[in-house]
Amino acid sequence: MELFTKEPGQLKDLINRSRQNDLKAFEQLVIIYQHKVYGLCYQLAGNYSDAQDLAQEVFIQAYSSIKSFRNESDLGTWLHRIAVNKWINIQRKNKRNGTVSIDAPLNTDKGELQREVPSPDGNPEDILETKEYHNLVKKALQLIPYEHRTVLFLREVQGYSYEEIAVIMDCSIGTVRSRLNRARKNLKDKVEHLVQEV
Repeated sequence: MELFTKEPGQLKDLINRSRQNDLKAFEQLVIIYQHKVYGLCYQLAGNYSDAQDLAQEVFIQAYSSIKSFRNESDLGTWLHRIAVNKWINIQRKNKRNGTVSIDAPLNTDKGELQREVPSPDGNPEDILETKEYHNLVKKALQLIPYEHRTVLFLREVQGYSYEEIAVIMDCSIGTVRSRLNRARKNLKDKVEHLVQEV
């Protein structure tokens, strides 16, 4: 299978061929963008199973909507916008239906139990300390609004500019700056609160 790099001319060719229902060309686009799309989906969903489902839905919608892509922005930005919109719709639907992920922590009378298998490698104390820190940040992220989680991930992990985030989230640059500032403060407050509870 011939692999394409992210050269502008090659990407444009793949996009144009995909618009003409060339499934092989679209498969190449999936290969190029799958890790970035899955990374965002994982940050939004918080678990592997839901992230895989969300990423799959993103590419299905992208394939059916590729003819509407106007090449005014990067294809990756367009895919991320689809992911964010799908996730927001899922959150709204779940809020109405009261849906809970099977990967969510199990609440017991003694607190929450994580459904994770510990790594067999490395120093158990270091692994535990790192895992506790990651779980603390992950838990804090789940306590802030999904708009804040999304903007933090797009800026801090994916490295998007304010302008690109504004396109992905369909809002103004001022709104992006405001959400990012509130998200950072909110996350910091939640982490500090969770540390005090430990």
